[in-house]
Amino acid sequence: MTFRSRLLLIFTLSVVAAVGLVEWVVSVTTRRRFEALEAQRVALLTAQFHREFQRRGDEIVRAVNRIAGTDAALNIAMAADNSGYYGEAASLAAAHGLDLLELVAGDGAIISSAEWPARFGYREDWLAAGGWQAGRAFLRREEIPDGMALALVAVGVATAGDRKLYVIGGQQLDREFLSSLVLPAGMRVLLYRNLDPQFAAANLIGGPGGAATQAGELRPLIEQVEKQGREALRTIGSGEAGETFRALPLTGVEGNLLGVLLVGSSRRELVQLEKFLRWTGVIVAAGGILLGILLSWWATARVTRPVRKLVESAEKVAAGNWNATVEAASTDEMGLLARAFNRMTRELVAQRERLVQAERVAAWRELARRLAHELKNPLFPLQITVENMQRARERYPDQFDEVFQEGCGTLLAEMANLKQIIARFSDFAKMPPPEMQPVNFNQLAVEALKLLDPQLARARVEAKLEFDPALRPVQADPEQMTRVIRNLVLNAIDAMPEGGSVTVRTIALPAGVRLEVSDTGQGLTREECERLFTPYYTTKTHGTGLGLAIVQSVVSDHGGRISVESEPGKGATFRIDLG
Repeated sequence: MTFRSRLLLIFTLSVVAAVGLVEWVVSVTTRRRFEALEAQRVALLTAQFHREFQRRGDEIVRAVNRIAGTDAALNIAMAADNSGYYGEAASLAAAHGLDLLELVAGDGAIISSAEWPARFGYREDWLAAGGWQAGRAFLRREEIPDGMALALVAVGVATAGDRKLYVIGGQQLDREFLSSLVLPAGMRVLLYRNLDPQFAAANLIGGPGGAATQAGELRPLIEQVEKQGREALRTIGSGEAGETFRALPLTGVEGNLLGVLLVGSSRRELVQLEKFLRWTGVIVAAGGILLGILLSWWATARVTRPVRKLVESAEKVAAGNWNATVEAASTDEMGLLARAFNRMTRELVAQRERLVQAERVAAWRELARRLAHELKNPLFPLQITVENMQRARERYPDQFDEVFQEGCGTLLAEMANLKQIIARFSDFAKMPPPEMQPVNFNQLAVEALKLLDPQLARARVEAKLEFDPALRPVQADPEQMTRVIRNLVLNAIDAMPEGGSVTVRTIALPAGVRLEVSDTGQGLTREECERLFTPYYTTKTHGTGLGLAIVQSVVSDHGGRISVESEPGKGATFRIDLG
């Protein structure tokens, strides 16, 4: 991923994250504020319902008490025969604005019923059970010809001596009652009258703000209130059509649930506001992303241009042009970086010149030291031999011929040794470039080992060949690679003074060949392995230390790689990869 792409991604993610965070905070705050306002509106509406409930109850109590205080009520209480008052309740209810009115004797028998005249003579056993209070309205289920009704009722008592007349009056809780409530916009109120043992949709009535058309969806909420006996909250529907309903239980004098008041609040405003915030966030994010693209293009144009020039100059330095520089016109961080790069290249050139000079001096010193060391060994016998010949001529002329012959042999042997030393240094100094041609390393290894049969036999070393039959010819110089194999095998022989085995192995690689020479000798330490290919370094008591250095030089000229694996006492394996 380019710097420009990364910068654009960072800008985009930053903008999206910031806008998303702000939108989330605003949405959460708005939702909480809306819910708090909704709770406040529900509380106000509930308070209004209770006030209206109390007002209606007070009116019913006053009406019932007025009826109980009339002469007609006293006459009915004192009458020995009440059959003549069969239709009295209907006229009294109409006169005092009551939906329901019953005149009940002290023994609980109904004398007159405005809502259901046929109930004459039926008994109201709940009066004797108590639980109600005179002068206080309460909820009660009332039987009417059409079924059951939920009513707000009160009981008044007319007393004549030891005789009593109960005046039971009330009003139904119906749509007319709910219509008396003043509702804020977006709210409605429903009433479920718990008149049947099981849930019945017909018992759910609507007031202002809409009819009860969601009985099935409201059923779980109503049943929850019936089961738990306390307020419950639930959202019905989704989107703009969704409503949040708060259900409040309505109980009778015995604490039994007689109804559920449902206050619904539309979520349309909240959904529309959230949709507006969401689209606003999308538009702001899109604008931020566009701005991020422009800023990233501008920023990367200012940054990548000098960086690209810096990279080009660094590539020139890596290619060998140590004098490459970068134009440093600006005074910002990129300008400081360019000037630091130019200062670095100048210092590198100076250090390189000093390093090359130091390496040359060190190389000549090392060469002189190695030459002096190698030439010193044969020169000492030469000097001794010549001195012996001089003394023999001066002191023992008769034995000079014998001493002369013996001295000449020694001189010739040491001169041959000098010639071999000089030849080795010469070979290392003037390695010719390889002459490439297709080479079969299986055949090349066989020919190289055949030339070393005498040395292998004298050292009691067994040669093993492990060739890959799938090996293909590889471009190489056969003469130089033969020298490489011979040097590695001779090195293995020197590592096994008491005999052993050397294995020459070839392995086909996808793009070349791998040549391995393994021995069962003394092995090498890790430090010895790291210095093994250094010129003039040797672990032997004899030798110039140039053999493995020549091997590495030949392999390097072929574009290959040489490595060694060894542990003390476990032999060594030299590995060459050519491709």
